[in-house]
Amino acid sequence: MDAYSDYPELEFNIPIGEGKMGKTGDCWDRTWVRVEEIRESMKIIEQCLQKLTTDHKRTRDFDPQALVPKKIRPKAQDFYIRGENPKGELGFFFRTDGRNDIPFRVKVRAPSFVNLSILPEISRGVLIADLIAILGSIDIVLGEVDR
Repeated sequence: MDAYSDYPELEFNIPIGEGKMGKTGDCWDRTWVRVEEIRESMKIIEQCLQKLTTDHKRTRDFDPQALVPKKIRPKAQDFYIRGENPKGELGFFFRTDGRNDIPFRVKVRAPSFVNLSILPEISRGVLIADLIAILGSIDIVLGEVDR
């Protein structure tokens, strides 16, 4: 995992499943991880708010939009940018030709499709009635899956 933004300056834990109430990675374990991620996110938010109020003094004359050009025309290249999302990694692939401000190709890598791909593995040997709980614990957005 790459460190980006201010994450290296923040203190937090990365919760992982421990199988405290069953098997590691089962529905209960995934739900427990999600609750722990919420707690860690709250710690991160509190640290960021503290940094914003102590490290940065806002000036009335500063206009961040004035620093951004109206049109961005990148050089001819392929590039991929990614970031964290509540459901996993969200990524965008761009292909530009350098002659236009509109990318030649854009592809979105949504986390729900990747998360759904593990369904056959984690549902092997379970009852059909259990699939509802398993699918809910993956926390997918079906509109994202068709990308």
